[in-house]
Amino acid sequence: MSLTDTKILSQTLPKSFDAGRALKLARSTLQIEADAIIALKNRISDDVNDPFAQAIALLLNCSGRVVVSGIGKSGHIARKIAATLASTGTPALFIHPAEAAHGDLGMVTEDDAFIAISNSGETAELMAIVPIIKRMGASLIAMTGNQDSALAQLANVHLDVRVDQEACPLNLAPTASTTATLAMGDALAVALLDARGFREEDFARSHPGGALGRRLLTHVRDVMRSGEAIPAVTADVSLSLALLEITRKGIAMTAVVDEKFHAIGVFTDGDLRRLIEQVQDFTKLTIADVMHANPRSIGPDQLAVDAVHMMEQFRINQLLVTDATGMLVGALHIHDLTRAKVI
Repeated sequence: MSLTDTKILSQTLPKSFDAGRALKLARSTLQIEADAIIALKNRISDDVNDPFAQAIALLLNCSGRVVVSGIGKSGHIARKIAATLASTGTPALFIHPAEAAHGDLGMVTEDDAFIAISNSGETAELMAIVPIIKRMGASLIAMTGNQDSALAQLANVHLDVRVDQEACPLNLAPTASTTATLAMGDALAVALLDARGFREEDFARSHPGGALGRRLLTHVRDVMRSGEAIPAVTADVSLSLALLEITRKGIAMTAVVDEKFHAIGVFTDGDLRRLIEQVQDFTKLTIADVMHANPRSIGPDQLAVDAVHMMEQFRINQLLVTDATGMLVGALHIHDLTRAKVI
């Protein structure tokens, strides 16, 4: 922040503002919430009968979906937990308890597991639908701050997310309690993804629009140049004609192929620059005289990120794409990978 920005900030703050108190409250908030998560960690034992272990077993054995529900701030946390579960290999959805009482309960089946979130454990909207869910036969996991609450007593498994105090100076606004509940949801999701053997590839399939999805789902054939866009000449053509092919195709190289279109060599603009330093007369040279034989190549079904690794390893900007027989089927430039956002 510049000196000018600092002056503007100081001018816009009310005179009654106590910066020292604000900073103290900020540190206090973070400490209270950190302590709440540590307390949560200490409640999970190594016992296989621990409620957390029972919740994991229940969710792993669920043949339907995990339905997460809560209202108010707990509803926001429930939405996030459902989203995290869904993106890490556990089919999940959020339903609003009030909407559930007016028809959305039709989304819940006896094969589902229902996670009900309420700090008090007495939320009226949840308690209106929980008995129906129990009669339906769905499993019930409760996350509350009161193990003696009606919700906790009805649950198949109760996860205790109580906190000693909220970070709010009035001890009223849900702060530490929502943080603890969110952390418990993350702990469930992480334990489940590990138990399911969830891998990077699985994560990518749930996030095809993200950077990881592009890296793990994009194959060479998706980004390579093919057909007429492939720069290729036969070994007997002159170097001059080969240079014209490089210029026409705009990939700064050309492949050299035999009569069956198998890749037998490559010539790049870098090779040309080095050649200029050594040779004065190009007219008598064929591409076979100056090409690199046995060129590096990659298969069309390999991941595009593998092409990136090859280019980095060998410090090259282009790759030929060949099939299992060595036939040239495509060409790849590092700019193609950049445009596809693989890099």
